[in-house]
Amino acid sequence: MCQLLGMNANTPTDVMFSFTGLAMRADEHKDGFGIAFFEDRGLRLFVDHHGARSSPVAELVKRYPIRSDNVIAHIRKATQGRVALENSHPFMRELWGRYWVFAHNGDLKDFHPRLHGAFRPVGDTDSERAFSWLMQELAKAHAAVPTIGELTRTLAELLPLPAAHGAFNLLLSNGQALWAHASTRLHWLQRRHPFSHARLADEDLSVDFAALTTPADRVAIVATEPLTAGEDWHAMVPGELRVFVRGEHLA
Repeated sequence: MCQLLGMNANTPTDVMFSFTGLAMRADEHKDGFGIAFFEDRGLRLFVDHHGARSSPVAELVKRYPIRSDNVIAHIRKATQGRVALENSHPFMRELWGRYWVFAHNGDLKDFHPRLHGAFRPVGDTDSERAFSWLMQELAKAHAAVPTIGELTRTLAELLPLPAAHGAFNLLLSNGQALWAHASTRLHWLQRRHPFSHARLADEDLSVDFAALTTPADRVAIVATEPLTAGEDWHAMVPGELRVFVRGEHLA
């Protein structure tokens, strides 16, 4: 299946150390990649149907000075939908005057909800179909722009429906928060003062976060599998939904 990476921070933060770790796993997950990162209310989205180890778009991303407080990245191993640009994650939609970004790891069998609003898939993946349905149901559930807490409660009610059809690990962000839902495998960690060294699990590369941060900085990382060795990664349990705001997990 695919691999996910999400980052939420309280200040614009460099995500390339973690993205490098994710890209190292693209030999197996070679059916496309993508990364989306918010800059204030704006969004930059790069996707390609080539793998992150061979894509010229991935090389461009590695040279781009990404600093963001909300990032979602994805490397694809196709289960449903052909290998094509329109089927590459993350997917993006607009709702309530904000961009929303979604990426999925899993396989939903026979999930064909009725889509009757403005949200319809462009490609032919179960992932984009589920995202379209989720945006439709969020729009139906709230007459005005909801709070993060209200959105989290609505998501907790909605997500079990597609999850009943198979594996539904996902990351979702509107630039204000990062939601992570685990169905099978998803892990998270928080980096905060005092920061230390971290070493990638799949590459001989390390970084001293203490030299790059301030005592006030907070960063939450979510990934399918732990990206680093020697850090305190937490495994999410099936059915668990977590929301991160400004680098903190909200209970």
